[in-house]
Amino acid sequence: MSHAAGREFALIVGRELDRLSELIASYDDPAGLWQVTGDAQNPPGTLALHLAGNLEHYIGAVLGGTGYIRDREAEFADRDVPKEEILRRIASAKQAATSTLEKLDDETLKQMYPASTGGGEIGGIGEGTTRHFLVHLAWHLGWHLGQISYHRLLLSERTAT
Repeated sequence: MSHAAGREFALIVGRELDRLSELIASYDDPAGLWQVTGDAQNPPGTLALHLAGNLEHYIGAVLGGTGYIRDREAEFADRDVPKEEILRRIASAKQAATSTLEKLDDETLKQMYPASTGGGEIGGIGEGTTRHFLVHLAWHLGWHLGQISYHRLLLSERTAT
């Protein structure tokens, strides 16, 4: 059985989580991680915690059996989490996700994703194959990375004036 597709997902998710770490680390003033700018509803710290929890759960726990217990409410409610803790959670998510994805074979990717995806919780994806859901998770990661990147731009413009 080929693990090529699983390794491809691992490379993409790992690369994007490295970008997330770089973005979070680039905030010189940690308070900026908790500021809301423009029309944003969630600050970058919240989005980073959400992405780490999301991947730890949907990839690490569901597909990899890591035993991670997700607290989605806390991902959105916690504030003023130290930057180092956010980076630690991102690193943990990267380890769980990439090690799990590297082991997935093509046959597993063709099977139905083995857990509820929350229906409307994550874009109403409903039921689908594991490959389909992993594409969605990669898109979701990129979506929030863009939001954080835009936040950095708005924050830097605001502090430059």
